[in-house]
Amino acid sequence: MDKLLIEGGQVLSGEVAMSGAKNAALPILCASLLTAEPVHFTNVPHLNDISTMLRLLGDMGVGVTMDGVDGLVLNGGGLNNPVASYEMVKTMRASILVLGPLVARGGEARVSLPGGCAIGARPVDQHIKGLQAMGAEVKVEQGYVHAKATRLKGARICTDMVTVTGTENLMMAACLADGETIIENAAREPEVVDLANCLVSMGARISGAGTDVIRIQGVDKLHGATHSIMPDRIETGTYLCAAAITGGDIRLLKTSAAYLDTVVDKLMDAGCEITVERDAIRLVAPKRLKAVSLRTAPYPAFPTDMQAQFMAINCVADGVATIRETIFENRFMHVNELMRLGANIQIEGNNAIVRGVDRLEGATVMATDLRASASLVIAALVAQGETLIDRIYHLDRGYERIEEKLARLGASVKRVH
Repeated sequence: MDKLLIEGGQVLSGEVAMSGAKNAALPILCASLLTAEPVHFTNVPHLNDISTMLRLLGDMGVGVTMDGVDGLVLNGGGLNNPVASYEMVKTMRASILVLGPLVARGGEARVSLPGGCAIGARPVDQHIKGLQAMGAEVKVEQGYVHAKATRLKGARICTDMVTVTGTENLMMAACLADGETIIENAAREPEVVDLANCLVSMGARISGAGTDVIRIQGVDKLHGATHSIMPDRIETGTYLCAAAITGGDIRLLKTSAAYLDTVVDKLMDAGCEITVERDAIRLVAPKRLKAVSLRTAPYPAFPTDMQAQFMAINCVADGVATIRETIFENRFMHVNELMRLGANIQIEGNNAIVRGVDRLEGATVMATDLRASASLVIAALVAQGETLIDRIYHLDRGYERIEEKLARLGASVKRVH
């Protein structure tokens, strides 16, 4: 099992390009199930979750052809096996995103329930209720969601909670439904908008993506298209935090600050200077950051996927910060590992009180989930001595070539096999 060895104390500087967004790519790859024609994708990140999704689609009969460094073509013309097995789904919860497209195009899907998740409950009942509202017959049997429909019907769906994958699943299903579907209390994340843009390029009729009410007018069929995946806003925010904690000066390329308002604002509150360009962001950090408090909430508020990274920078900031997590109930698992490095953190319910210390010290720590892993990397960059991060397969799920990119910015980091 690979580990990451980091020698702290290096100031990050220079330029590095960001990758395509994992959380946009996964549902967009599933959109290929909605048509029998080839769909061409570019700016696809090389990540373990992407590889898992491609294997899953391949098992269903979708043709997968690589095209250059970051491109691929998916051809759903040979779709013949509408099943997502437990073996696939247990390694990646996003596999549930095949449910809506399969029922919409082929009339049937059998998808394993995802099971437990390290950071908290992520129920799929909203996906099921939405499909039932559209006329699907849905049964949960032997750990699988089995859905059938001759043709889905347009419906008004109001989700009980804001759910990104639920919004994406139902939006894809509605594209081929008979009549108009209205999704209320829809997720507003930029990744939802990117999926909608891809579907529109395939012939879907969608309005309101990016708001809490999305309208989809069903069509008889979708066609092939070309779509470029949006930049990864969470990867971008992570590297900004890495530069901030080291007192660095970096410029991130092939990215945008358009979806990072709350993250940029908090980094500026911490004392960083940030310059926004059309497709690049530059950050110049002070010698010591100021502590910043935050509260996570659905987009456009502060993203839960950046909470752990900001906890890391607050560990050595000047002052006391309160971090309130409102999305996932178990998303403070990185706290004990940060404390192994010398952080001063106190947990009170879903609040973490972080008191900045003068320095962190290297130690052996263990990654517990994707974003927790990123927080440990950020903290290790300033910890005195060596930090060995175990179980970095979590990192490989969401950060493309992280050790290479950090090394390009001057970090002392290497992968240990």
